[in-house]
Parts: sequence; C-alpha cells; structure tokens
Amino acid sequence: MTGGITSPGSGWRQADQGPATQRSTGRKKRRGGGWRGRGEVAMVDDVEFTSYYGRQIVKTPVWKSPDVPLYLFLGGAAGSSAILGALADVTDRPTLTKVSRLTAGGGSLLSVVFLIHDLGRPERFLHMLRVFKVTSPLSVGSYILAPFSAAAGATAAVELLGWFPRLKRFGGVVAAVFGGPLATYTGVLLANTAVPSWHAAHTQLPYVFGGSAMAAGGGITMMFTPVEEAGPARKMAIAGAAIELAVVHKVENDHGIVSEPFHEGRPGKFMRAARTCTAAGAGLTAVAGRTRVGAIASGTLLAAGSLLTRFGVFEAGIASTKDPKYVVIPQRERLAAREAADLASTTTS
Repeated sequence: MTGGITSPGSGWRQADQGPATQRSTGRKKRRGGGWRGRGEVAMVDDVEFTSYYGRQIVKTPVWKSPDVPLYLFLGGAAGSSAILGALADVTDRPTLTKVSRLTAGGGSLLSVVFLIHDLGRPERFLHMLRVFKVTSPLSVGSYILAPFSAAAGATAAVELLGWFPRLKRFGGVVAAVFGGPLATYTGVLLANTAVPSWHAAHTQLPYVFGGSAMAAGGGITMMFTPVEEAGPARKMAIAGAAIELAVVHKVENDHGIVSEPFHEGRPGKFMRAARTCTAAGAGLTAVAGRTRVGAIASGTLLAAGSLLTRFGVFEAGIASTKDPKYVVIPQRERLAAREAADLASTTTS
C-alpha cells in the first residue's frame, strides 16, 4: 500500500501500519433453523481482528468534516462549470456562459476557504506551493487549484463588472484547462493513501469524482439558465450522473471486504441517498429538464447527489481505518494469491 498524504500542519499525516492479532469472541454462529433441530451450528468461534495494545493498524486521517467533503464537492462543481462556461462562450450562449463563470468562480473561492479552514492557517496553503513534486498528488493538486482559482475568480469578477471582454474569454479558457484536472485529482489524492476503502478503488475514484463533478456543475448551471440555452448543461449533467452511478457501483461491489463500509452505517446512508438523488435527478432532467420547474428540481437533486457522494466516500474511508479486518483480511488474501501463483509457476516449470 502507498502511504498517506502529508501537508504542513494540518494533520494530513502518513498512515502507518502495525501488527495485528485475532481472537475468539467466544460466540458461535448458527445457520438455518436455530441451535437445535435441523439448523446447522457453526463449530468455529467468531474471529474478531484486533491490533496489539488496542491501537489501530492504519491511523485515521485527521481531516475535518464537513470541510474536506465540501472542498471536494465545490472544487469539482467549479471545475466542470468552468469547462461548461468555455463551451457556452464558443457556442454563443451568453447567459449560460455567465452562469457557468460565476459558478466556477464562486465554487473555487469557497473550496479554498474550506481547504484553508481544514489546514488551520492560510499560510499553510502557501507553504504547499513552495515545492512541486510530480509524484505527490497533493503537490500537483496545489498547483492545479491555485491557477484555477485565480483564473476562475478573476473571470467571475470581470463578468460581474462587465469589463474587459477579451480578458473574460482568456480567463475562462485558462480556468477550463485546469477544470478537468481539478475535478478529478481529489480522487487520486484520496486513493494515494493507506486508507483501505480508498486505496482499493484507486483506479475508480477519479472517475467517480469526475462524473460527480459533471452532474453537479451541469445541474447547478441548469437551474439558473433559461431552458433554451441550457442544452449543454443538461447533457453534461446526464452524462456525469451516468458515469457516477456506473463507477460507484463498481466501487461498492468490486473490492471484497473493503467495499463493505460503503454499505454500512453512516457511509451507507450517504451512498444510498446519493444514488437516489443522482438517479432521480438524471431521469427528471431527461424527462422534464426543458421546463423551468423541471430544470430547478433536477438540478437540485443532481447537486445534492454529488454532495452526498463526497460525504459517503469520505466517511467510508474513515470507517475502514477503524476496523483491523479491513487491513488484515486483504493482506492475507494477497499473500495467499501470491503463494498460489508461485506454486502454479513451480508446478508448470
């Protein structure tokens, strides 16, 4: 597994691992009809995984909630809105262009506010810009967020003031260039840790966050744009919702035991609510998105679904660090698979 994320002062600390043990709980499970009669009684005690001295094997990230999930949501919505604004500008949709630019600028500034609040002090964000490290998603992400926020914020400001139309277009293009990476890099950021439920889905989380960002950006801009201009927003929202639902299904089901936190407890509630909102929002967009009421309702559902997805993924990762079985069982499965592969290669040779 890769290490956790580190940044100055905020506690984005490296997740470490330690030894684990297992113990019997003294209980016996039953299957079927009960302890007596025809029911099958398990003859092996339940196993409860623990670690030495009662400490966690993987440290729980000390990132704040709701700061980090809101940062993930707002940054994603801002990134996709910037792309939508550039497309709307090229296709001569002035209202959609303005709404998209304002959404991108407002979302970027708010996302930075929540990030700085999580870090604790504003200068800590500036410290992250002192070094550029290609192998660090946090370092690369800092150099995506900074130019995007500057370009999107400046574009939104001149859009409101009505000044410098050429500067607006230039700033919108710069924001759009960084918008896609901003919407997806946070998925890489979470996956590049030792947090079991995030790391196992390292090839999928960027697509989840990208699709979720498209659904949110399309949904929000659709709410504030006349329906005759909002065609690109509707298409982006439906496409993003489809990507999000498809890839989230794989995250929730393709990774064995480490997919379990996405179904249980608080994270499970978030993920189920997100799936309901996203699916309903996409369906309503397709059916009634060309009406004013339909656009507002579907946009609200899509934005809510995107926000809930970020909270669900965040909470599932946190939950997976607190039970040693999410570390121990996958490790043993990988070890058994390697031993089986070695045995097979020895036999064939």
